[in-house]
This record gives sequence, structure tokens and C-alpha cells, in this order.
Amino acid sequence: MAGFRTHITVSGALGVVYGGATVEPFGYPTETAILAAGLTTVGGMLPDLDSQSGVPVREMFGLAAIVGPLCMVPRMHHAGVSQEGILATMLFGYVIIRYGLSRVFKRFTVHRGMFHSLPGMLVAGLVVYLGYHSSDRGLRLLLACGVMVGFLSHLLLDELYSVDIQGVKIKLNQFAGTAVKFMSPSFPATATCYALLGALLYLAYKDYLAAGGPIVLPFGGHLAGR
Repeated sequence: MAGFRTHITVSGALGVVYGGATVEPFGYPTETAILAAGLTTVGGMLPDLDSQSGVPVREMFGLAAIVGPLCMVPRMHHAGVSQEGILATMLFGYVIIRYGLSRVFKRFTVHRGMFHSLPGMLVAGLVVYLGYHSSDRGLRLLLACGVMVGFLSHLLLDELYSVDIQGVKIKLNQFAGTAVKFMSPSFPATATCYALLGALLYLAYKDYLAAGGPIVLPFGGHLAGR
């Protein structure tokens, strides 16, 4: 399977392209392009969160412990939470994600499990869409798609690296078919992933109804609403 350096190189290149598309033709400012590029790059490393050790797990949970609480700041401001409450939430959020959630994740996941799957990719995109606080739903959708583009690049690379080409003979190794999949051999893991996906889809639908109108895209198009 592809190594960490390969994944981050490819997702980083995709991030540059995706960030450029955010400016032209989508018409967002440079700051948004940088954020979209960064999320695409991070998306390319997300599937390796189910690794039991190594650089990807340490780096990704360290990043998530910082970025996760920061993403909640606009929502807390909107809800009227005091400055002290926001700082306390960020502090405890860091500790819980960095040391608590990472241990839970290692305990209940296996490498190449359901986090290495297409439903896992959708879960990652929906978390970004629901977690990013903005009245611009087109922007939220754009950022969510960026994460999924990076995530998908990881899955495809793992599948490509599972093919051994020896002359004109093509041979699949033991990892073939373990990345781009819809379910795993473990029924509890598959059921949990789909339950989470269903819950996030329901929340996204509620958000869609609450917003009322269509999702307006920056280049003049839209996705129909009610």
C-alpha cells in the first residue's frame, strides 16, 4: 500500500488544484482557497487514523485536537457563550480529542477497516459540512467536497498500490479491495459506520430544511431547496 509521504504528496497536489478552482471559477477569495487546499490535503491523510501506531495517527489527532475546537468558536459566539466558556471548551476539547478520543479510536478500530471505505469518506465530508459554521451553504459544501476529494485519493492510491505488475502479469496482493469498499468483514464495524452516516445525513437534511431556500453556488448555479 502507499506510504504516508505518497499520500500527503498526492493530496497536497490535489489541494493546490482544488484551492485554485475555489478562486476560479468559483469566485471565492484567496483565504478560502487556502482553507480548501488545506482541507483537501488533510483529507488525504484521514483514512490512516485507523492505523494502530505511527506518524499519521499522532499528527492527525494532534491537528484535530486544535482544529476541532477552533471550528466550534463561531458557533459558540453565535450561541452567546462567554469568552471564558469558549476558552474552557477549547482547552478541554483539546485534551479530550488528543488523549481520549485517540485512545478510543485505537481500541475500537483496525487498519483498513470501515474508516478505509466510501461510507467513511461521506462521514468525513458530512462532519466538515455540519461542523463549519457559515450562512454560505455553498462554501460549506465546497469545503466538505475538498475533504472527500483528498480522502478518495487515499483510497484509490491504496488500491493502485495493491496491484503488483510483473512484466505483463498483473497480480493482486493481500490488500486488494480493502480500501475502496462499502463494508468490512466485521458486521459491528459496518453497522456502526452506517448508523453514524445515517445520523449525519439526517442532521444535514434538518439543516437543509431549516435554511429554507436553495444552496446558492458562487458561479451563479444553485441546488434546489424547498
